[in-house]
Amino acid sequence: MSHTINHLRKLRLQRSELAVPGSSPEMIDKAANSAADFVFLDIEDAVAPPDKERARKNIIQALNDIDWRAKGKTVSVRINGLDTHYMYRDVVDVMEQAGDRLDTILVPKVGVPADLYMVEAMINQIEMAKGYQTRVGLEALIETALGMANVEAIAAFPGRLEAMHFGVADYAASCKARTVNIGGLNPDYPGDQWHFALSRMTVACRAYGLRAIDGPFGDFSDPEGYIAGARRAAALGIEGKWAIHPSQIELANTVFSPPEKEVTRARRILEVLKEAEAQGKGAAALDGKMIDAASERMARNVLVVNEAIERAGHARAAAH
Repeated sequence: MSHTINHLRKLRLQRSELAVPGSSPEMIDKAANSAADFVFLDIEDAVAPPDKERARKNIIQALNDIDWRAKGKTVSVRINGLDTHYMYRDVVDVMEQAGDRLDTILVPKVGVPADLYMVEAMINQIEMAKGYQTRVGLEALIETALGMANVEAIAAFPGRLEAMHFGVADYAASCKARTVNIGGLNPDYPGDQWHFALSRMTVACRAYGLRAIDGPFGDFSDPEGYIAGARRAAALGIEGKWAIHPSQIELANTVFSPPEKEVTRARRILEVLKEAEAQGKGAAALDGKMIDAASERMARNVLVVNEAIERAGHARAAAH
């Protein structure tokens, strides 16, 4: 192990992330009572320019009126991009009027670390001025060729950054990729055309202690396609996926939850290795397979996620 170790910056359960346009108070209310782990209230792509100001106000009201934490939800706001004239007002108004009710801000189209620096500087000043005792985290949406080219440098950005998301739609447009469905696979490509991008972002996240989250799958009438994409992402180490429709929430929760047999095996691995350690052994056998310190680390990953799922379940049960 290198002497340089970047531990996970912030543990949050993020199997399913429901995208909700801020222009629809009804959808916001439904999201608060959904089974999603994470909800991001959107002022960016899901909101037309004439509706931006109203969406921002709706989001501020929803943050103040709904007890998201009591409902077992982590709540985020996706602001507009730094290349727009909406972004500064998004940050100032949301933070000044509801910053102590917010968990994270999702920054779209991050291309260089300085993009995060700008948003962080604004948040720092507002939190100090308002005297907030809470601390809002940052999440970076990697959805351009520039962002992917700089993904390692962005991941290394210190401070509030907690997670990176792969925004497949804008990434495809930025790369001029030929697609048939947002997040879907082009049959002309021999395999998964998003594998390189997802894998590179995930490695950058894990190297610097960030959560890695997959983005949208556009065809919500194709649950099998969604599940297949989520499983490919999970196999790479990604811990959650967006839901652009409520029907996708349970699909994500299922795919990104460790099965009971996996949890049972993880507990057994720890038990067997503890017994081996007492006998002066560094490795052991379980069900005819060798297990060692690496097995222990993988087992603990499973149990950490399972414990977070159980806590969230208790919180939602108490809220109802």
